[in-house]
Amino acid sequence: MRTHLFSRRTFLRGLGVTMALPWMESVPVWGDRAAAAVKNSSQAPVRLAVLFSGNGFRSKEWWARGEGKQMALGQVLTPLADFREKLLFVRGLYNEEALKGNIHSSQTGNLLSGAPLASGGEIRSGTSVDQVVAQQYGYSTKVPSLVLGCERSNPGIHKNYSMLYSSHISWSSPTTPTPLELYPALAFDRLFKDSVQEADKSVLDAVLSDANRFRRNISSADQHKLDEYLNSVREVERRIEQAGSNGEMQGWRPTLDKPNIPRPPDGIPQNLAEHMRLMCDILVLGFQTDTTRVSTLKLNNDHSYLLFRHLGVDVGHHELSHRDDADYLRVNQFFLEQFAYIARKLDQIQEGERTALDNSMLMYCSSMLTGRHDAKQLPIVLLGGAGGQIQGGRTLDYLEKPDRKACGLYLSMLAKFGIRPKKFGDSSEPLEEV
Repeated sequence: MRTHLFSRRTFLRGLGVTMALPWMESVPVWGDRAAAAVKNSSQAPVRLAVLFSGNGFRSKEWWARGEGKQMALGQVLTPLADFREKLLFVRGLYNEEALKGNIHSSQTGNLLSGAPLASGGEIRSGTSVDQVVAQQYGYSTKVPSLVLGCERSNPGIHKNYSMLYSSHISWSSPTTPTPLELYPALAFDRLFKDSVQEADKSVLDAVLSDANRFRRNISSADQHKLDEYLNSVREVERRIEQAGSNGEMQGWRPTLDKPNIPRPPDGIPQNLAEHMRLMCDILVLGFQTDTTRVSTLKLNNDHSYLLFRHLGVDVGHHELSHRDDADYLRVNQFFLEQFAYIARKLDQIQEGERTALDNSMLMYCSSMLTGRHDAKQLPIVLLGGAGGQIQGGRTLDYLEKPDRKACGLYLSMLAKFGIRPKKFGDSSEPLEEV
């Protein structure tokens, strides 16, 4: 793995800007001669994305049955219907440590680690599976791990546990929740700029001269792919500039219909749907350009009170989860639509014989099955083939099996990246079926 060095990869460069290239058939982007001796340099890398939403899902509507095209899906998962043949539904896994505290915070802070949590306001969890991948696999990219969020962290205390546990699923160490990037513009800058600062011209303008020189030396198919990629970067830039300039306010209603001061630059979009969609686009761009291979997107906190007025829902998410009604289902499906959107965009990116989705492993999860704090089984679904290592179109049921540790799944996921620790969290046995 360490032959894939950052310094030997192909980039477009401009003043203060570095942009990694997407996968191309006519250019050995991911390897050098030493790497090629181990693995064909035209092989696209495996990527990992973890998406999370808090407060669980509508009871009796998170399920999948059958196989392949005939797989039936519960109402929560209907946004994923187009991807049934690339979907792996995993039922019945749990984290034992999540049952030892109370609700929300102690169910979320160890979701991706299975570690015991410190109470009394102390912060101690465990390194999460995404950061294990980033620390051992992400060194070959400009950004080892891109951790995004759409709701601010909550620093309070809930039933003797820090609410930071409810606000973070990604942990760089047992005492360090990985900082969330809430601002689309700054997340975009982190991918493409040498330093995060307001630019006086776009990323594309900065690298255009280098891009034109590079274009002359690649195949016509790769020229088309490069043009598509540059257009997608331009589109995200345009939308970031426009984000927050209009649209509804979420979370609270201001006393003015319009701001009485100029909108601050590089802010958080006030339209929740646009905020989430921008973050999804940036995640895809990070994978498409190989600027990062590991990303975590927290759509909201556990114990979240986000409002979803664009769906006609005026009740905070936490209260909504206890109602377990049609509005709650509508919000559930909105979350899964973001997952489907990422999958669809990745599936449209061709990388040799596979798509970027085929070369990725996407996981969607929450820290409880229903809004009534049921953590005895975790809602988990995987999309993508991890470079041909995962067979989709299947459902796996561990609910009645003696060993149903979620950390066993994480061991299986780590193995897709060539990482094989003897133990992760509370498990030393990977799930062989994954």
